[in-house]
Amino acid sequence: MKKTYLSALALLGSASPLLAQNVASRAAQPVIEDISPVILHRSCASNDVLQAQMAADPALAQRMQAIEAQTQRFVAARAAAAAQQRAIGGTTGGTAALLSGPVTIPVVVHVLYNTAAENISDAQVQSQIAVLNEDFQKLNADRTNTYRYSGLAAAAPVRFVLAPNGIVHKSTKTRSWSTNDAVKSSKRGGDDAWDTSKYLNLWSCNLGNGLLGYAQFPGGAAATDGVVILYSAFGSRAKYPAGTYSTPYDLGRTATHEVGHWMNLRHIWGDDNGACTGSDLVADTPNQGAENYGCPAATKASCSNGGDMFMNYMDYTDDRCMFMFSQGQATRMTAVFDAGGARSSFATNSGVLRQAATATVVTIFPNPGREAVSLTVPAGADAARYSVRVYDLSGHEMRQARYDGQGQLQIEALPKGLYYISINDGVNTSRQRFEKE
Repeated sequence: MKKTYLSALALLGSASPLLAQNVASRAAQPVIEDISPVILHRSCASNDVLQAQMAADPALAQRMQAIEAQTQRFVAARAAAAAQQRAIGGTTGGTAALLSGPVTIPVVVHVLYNTAAENISDAQVQSQIAVLNEDFQKLNADRTNTYRYSGLAAAAPVRFVLAPNGIVHKSTKTRSWSTNDAVKSSKRGGDDAWDTSKYLNLWSCNLGNGLLGYAQFPGGAAATDGVVILYSAFGSRAKYPAGTYSTPYDLGRTATHEVGHWMNLRHIWGDDNGACTGSDLVADTPNQGAENYGCPAATKASCSNGGDMFMNYMDYTDDRCMFMFSQGQATRMTAVFDAGGARSSFATNSGVLRQAATATVVTIFPNPGREAVSLTVPAGADAARYSVRVYDLSGHEMRQARYDGQGQLQIEALPKGLYYISINDGVNTSRQRFEKE
C-alpha cells in the first residue's frame, strides 16, 4: 500500500518495531516455573517507544529518512531490472535479489532467565532458526495455502545460521523486562549484544507489560540493535514439542514478524488506527484499515481493498494463519543489504556482491527443469565466456550440475528441489532461483 514518501515518513512518529500482546499479568502471582504466560491477543504499543527513541536520539529521524531514500532507489532499480527481464522473455523468479547470492546472517541468541522455565533449551532455539529460514526463503510448509494474495508470496535472499557458541544462557535477578532495552545491557542485568554489524542479536526473556516481542529498525543505536522476544513465543512447538510455549503464538512467527521489522518492514496496515490513510511503504500490499487478530475469514476486507492480506507476517494474526511476505516486502528487505544499505555489512561479510541493475540480464529456461536448462544470452555474446555454477539454499556448490560452455546446463544428476544458479560473465554476476523437477 504505497503512499507518497513524505506522508509515509511522517507516520514514523507513530510506528515502531514493537509487537505487543496482552499477556495475563503474573506480577502478583508466585513464580510457577512450568506454566507459560497466557496470551489473550496481540496489540501494538509502538508509539510511546518510538517517540522515546527519537527524544533520546534527535538524529534518528534524519537517519531513517536517509535509509528510506536509499530503499526507494533500490526499489526503482529492482523494478527496472525486472522490466528488462520481461522484455527479453525472462522472469524474476519470485525473488527480489540484486545480489550475487543469499546474505548469510549469523545469529546470537541471549537466553535471559530468572526461572527454570525461562531458560529455554538449545533445541527450542534451534527450532526458531529453522522457522526463520523457512519463512524468509518461502520454504514453509503452509506456503501452499491458497488465498487471494498467495501468488504474491516471495522469498528474501537471506539465510540464518547460529554463530559459533552463539547461544548464551544467563541467569538474572530480573523477573520481568520492559522495552527500555535493559535486557540488552550486562550492567543492567541483561546481556550485551555481540557486534551488531556482524550478528543479528536475539534476546529471549520474560517480557512484562503484555509484551510478546519488539525489534529495532535500521538506523537505531548499535548497542541496542536486535530483537527481543518473550521466551514462550520463541521457537516452534511443531518442530520441538518439548519446549515452553504460549498458544496460539507457538510456531515461531513472532520472530519472523520482528526480524521483518529489523529488516525495515512496517506493519502492513500502516499504524493508522483504522483510518485507511497509513502506509507500510510497500506497493503490492493492499491498503488495510487496521490489524487483524486470530484467523480471519478468507473474505475479510477493509478500506475497499477487496480483501485484507491478513496472512502476511507483518499483520497480527495467529501464528498458524500467517505464512507469507509479498514481493514488494522482499524487495524492501533486500534493500538494507545493498551497497549503501543500513545492513550492507552483512552482505559484505558474506562475500555477496551487488549485481548492477543496468547489467545485461541472462535468463534460464525452462524453470522448473528436469534434465537440462538453457541460458538466454544477449545477441552476439559468446556463451563460452560465462561461468555457471549451481548452489543449494544453504550455499553448498552442487558440482554434479555441469555447464557445457555452449549455453546448456546439465542438471539431470541434481536431486529434486530448489537451487540458485550463479552466472558470471567475467564482470557481473547474477543469481537466479531455480527448481529441479
